[in-house]
Amino acid sequence: MNGDEEFFDAVTGFDSDNSSGDFSETNQRVTGPIHVDTSQSNGIGKAGERPPQENGIQKHRTCLPAPMFTRTDFSVWSILKRCIGLELSKITMPIAFNEPLSFLQRITEYMEHVYLVHKASRQPQSLDRMQCVAAFAVSAVASQWERTGKPFNPLLGETYELIREDLGFRFISEQVSHHPPISAFYSEGLHHDFLFHGSIYPKLKFWGKSVEAEPRGTITLELLRHNEAYTWTNPTCCVHNVIIGKLWIEQYGTVEILNHRTGDKCVLHFKPCGLFGKELHKVEGHIQDKNKRKLFIIYGKWTEGLWGIDPAAYESFRKQERRGDPLRKAKLDDAAEKADSDVADAVPAAQETVQVIPGSKLLWRINSRPPNSAQMYNFTSFTVSLNELQTGMEKTLAPTDCRLRPDIRGMEDGNMDLASQEKERLEEKQREARRERAKEEAEWQTRWFRQGKNPYTGTPDWLYAGGYFERDFSGCPDIY
Repeated sequence: MNGDEEFFDAVTGFDSDNSSGDFSETNQRVTGPIHVDTSQSNGIGKAGERPPQENGIQKHRTCLPAPMFTRTDFSVWSILKRCIGLELSKITMPIAFNEPLSFLQRITEYMEHVYLVHKASRQPQSLDRMQCVAAFAVSAVASQWERTGKPFNPLLGETYELIREDLGFRFISEQVSHHPPISAFYSEGLHHDFLFHGSIYPKLKFWGKSVEAEPRGTITLELLRHNEAYTWTNPTCCVHNVIIGKLWIEQYGTVEILNHRTGDKCVLHFKPCGLFGKELHKVEGHIQDKNKRKLFIIYGKWTEGLWGIDPAAYESFRKQERRGDPLRKAKLDDAAEKADSDVADAVPAAQETVQVIPGSKLLWRINSRPPNSAQMYNFTSFTVSLNELQTGMEKTLAPTDCRLRPDIRGMEDGNMDLASQEKERLEEKQREARRERAKEEAEWQTRWFRQGKNPYTGTPDWLYAGGYFERDFSGCPDIY
């Protein structure tokens, strides 16, 4: 067993009276001219040529080069049976359980619904801004729905960039630490309306039938036009039936989003599945002011959408609901409470969609996935485009970019043998580089991020040092 690799688990009709077309795909795009120095951000050549870019000027691919590889012939039990209750920091997993993305690209999926950030920046009232930020925080985990594949562990020094002019942002991330594994990211609006940054260190544990990913690291969103900063931490993700049965995912835990300027806070409860699955995927919470007075109620599902309503209207509806449908106490079967490690966790039956309370405001709803998503690791349309490598991009990208990783590329192309061989080669190359540094008593130097403290929470963080989009990659390490 290789002790040098960390296990990263798959860590990511809704209309109402107020939802008439407001969130169509057309309206999600940034309108108006984009003011950005394209000679730096997009790598225009000396002759003015513009190489193909992952930037929204062009159409993005709608499918992967090869369908998903079947996992039915592989068993993870032989690897995990001695790890119950342990932190999965040094467990090597067969490549068949991966998906053809790096964890850095998985983080980039936070940006799929970035239109919510642009909308927040346009709102004159702080309550309306918090509603948009809350919706953005929930949308960031929506892509994890039915995503049971494990992203590839980033190599130390690995990077990923994404520029989407149609969506109004650019994004850069770097693997800044290997033990413990830490991924740092930074994004900025092309209209200079926001900054979005953080560092992620997922803590994973195996519990016999499930793998739990506890998020660590602060996420920060700055709305520059309002001089506001919001911070939060993502909910816990749990993948069930990693040994036997059908894999399924739930998110649970409390997410608190703090507006550091006004003191307003949004408290969101991601509900655990529960015994009969009635709470599966549900999100409930509220926005409160600095005096803890409730200003707005939020409810929905992270797999479907999010709505909000005035607290008084919410309480009135609930009272009417209780009068019309008295609460019934469910009788629990004693046998159902006994955990049996040899039996799979039952996949909760699909519940009715969110009951939209009259007068509610639609805050966000999930994008439809492509019809062939099940054959593409359940990727969203946004995710399908993340590893696309168009002709000429190699000349513009940093040599450490995920798109250039041969093991991920091999898996995406359906060549599992090549992918597995390349994965082993890259891991050995990384170990050899670490041995050389130890021999020379040299410490690893990050390129684009530096250690520091979060300017709003004071907690340890990795901060963007700048300079990436000037595209001087002469000092980048040879990691592939």
